[in-house]
Amino acid sequence: MLAGLERLGRDPAPLLTAAGIDLSDPAQRIPVDRYAALYNRIIAALGDEGFGLFSQPMRPGSFEFLCRGMLGAPTLAEALERAGRFLRLVLPDLQVTVRRQGDTAHLQIAETRPLGPRDDPARVFAFEWLLRLLHSVACWLVGRGLALEAVSFPYARPPHADDYALVYTEHSAFEAPRLDARLRANLLDLPIRRDEAALAAFLDGAPGKISMLYRRDRELVFRVRDLLRDALPAALTVTEAADRLHMSPRTLHRRLEEEGSGFRMIKDAFRRDIALSRLTKTRHSVARIAADLGYADTSAFYRAFVAWTGQAPDRFRRQVQASAEGGTTPFPPEPGAH
Repeated sequence: MLAGLERLGRDPAPLLTAAGIDLSDPAQRIPVDRYAALYNRIIAALGDEGFGLFSQPMRPGSFEFLCRGMLGAPTLAEALERAGRFLRLVLPDLQVTVRRQGDTAHLQIAETRPLGPRDDPARVFAFEWLLRLLHSVACWLVGRGLALEAVSFPYARPPHADDYALVYTEHSAFEAPRLDARLRANLLDLPIRRDEAALAAFLDGAPGKISMLYRRDRELVFRVRDLLRDALPAALTVTEAADRLHMSPRTLHRRLEEEGSGFRMIKDAFRRDIALSRLTKTRHSVARIAADLGYADTSAFYRAFVAWTGQAPDRFRRQVQASAEGGTTPFPPEPGAH
């Protein structure tokens, strides 16, 4: 992140001091809030949200208008398409594309001009930064964490690659021709849940603040999903979940809200994912699936399923079976912890 300053002959020491960061010990961890502060100070000093790393500056305000352009999209797929088109205008050195391939969606970032040697730390950071930015904004827009199932990076394994399991995914590979982040294709159909009022709050402290959002080692969403899964067929309440996480329900609510989610939202999404998977992959009766998911009666499950998909579970299963006869399966296996 400091490479652009150094290329321009600017001394980074005053910015590091102002952010409370000491680089004398290369093994020392930097608190994420100080990292976010340095992020914003570099942008202000250079007048460039791309840190001086690219062939033209990414003028301050670019991040805001990236978010505004994505905000009006009906689905995540359209939001990411808009992001790619906007970034072609303000960041022409990197091209962002999104495509579906069966049950997998591919978010790809490729160079349109060489950013430097393949092992250049500045080039490595450029790819890391843009993936983090797009992934964090996407998670915020849909109001939930979006697990990256695997990512291939277009450079040699860097010295800090062990941290990729915390920041991106434990399934990280290197020496790829372009960056290729893979996630479940049906996530692209998620609706955009944010509005202008939410955007105003989100932009307070941005873009540096996004480095504090949706880190895998900070995502309470996944921990709550684990609790819900382990409790099945019991239907865990928010009070019970908070107790098992050693916090008050109010604290749990606040922290989930900071991650763009909520207990009810997580519970509904978790039940939906398992219901879709079991209707697709098993022959269990609808009544048994409802009971396994903690529904008091089958009719409550029917109502929930119709709200999720617009159709009854038995009709959904018939459509899945028809698709299977054609050699396609619309949903992946039942979700695990992450």
